[in-house]
Amino acid sequence: MSKRNEILDNLTDVHENIKRAAVNAQRNPSDVTLVAVSKTHPADTIQIALELGQRVFGENKVQEAEEKWPGLKSQYPDTQVHLIGPLQSNKTKRAIQLFDVIETLDRFKLAKALARDMDGLALRPDCYVQVNTGEEPQKAGILPGDADTFIKECKDQMQLPVIGLMCIPPANENPAPHFGLLSEMANRNGLSMLSMGMSGDYQVAVEFGATSVRVGTAIFGARPAFRSGDS
Repeated sequence: MSKRNEILDNLTDVHENIKRAAVNAQRNPSDVTLVAVSKTHPADTIQIALELGQRVFGENKVQEAEEKWPGLKSQYPDTQVHLIGPLQSNKTKRAIQLFDVIETLDRFKLAKALARDMDGLALRPDCYVQVNTGEEPQKAGILPGDADTFIKECKDQMQLPVIGLMCIPPANENPAPHFGLLSEMANRNGLSMLSMGMSGDYQVAVEFGATSVRVGTAIFGARPAFRSGDS
């Protein structure tokens, strides 16, 4: 099977699964955005998905995205690119100029840098607060007990355009309680957007109210190693 046909079949399957999960949850399937996770995949593979109509993508690293997306966006200017990997506070200017959405706002130092540089650049990409729902020490994200205060300060004091929450549940746990926790937290803080669910659990995430799901392997297949020298 050609790469194009493989990606076409995979995109079709993922959209059908999203539709089925949404209908089961009595939701409108159009309320769920598919974020195709293109990290480590080369521009020619992403180009296939673009040609097939996919318009929202997720990248993990600033430098990798800088190498791929300016050229692709010049061809497909209606494309949105989300940063879904950790952001270093010394790269906020580059991220603000490159990404349409930053999903990994997770600490005060980063919030301050984003607020400063958004004002300086007069660009305001939407932001999601990443919550470490499993309280895993090795994983990024604000702890659930600190999230309400953090969200309030980001929105009210720093005037950041926080529109939603994001999480990555522990790999060895049932994701449903984590998705439920994130949904409750969003409701409590007046946030309407929920980025949750990946290739292995996105259908569960849709049933728990995800407004976007981040799916890579189920669309593009196994990831090649990205060999650039910087994150």
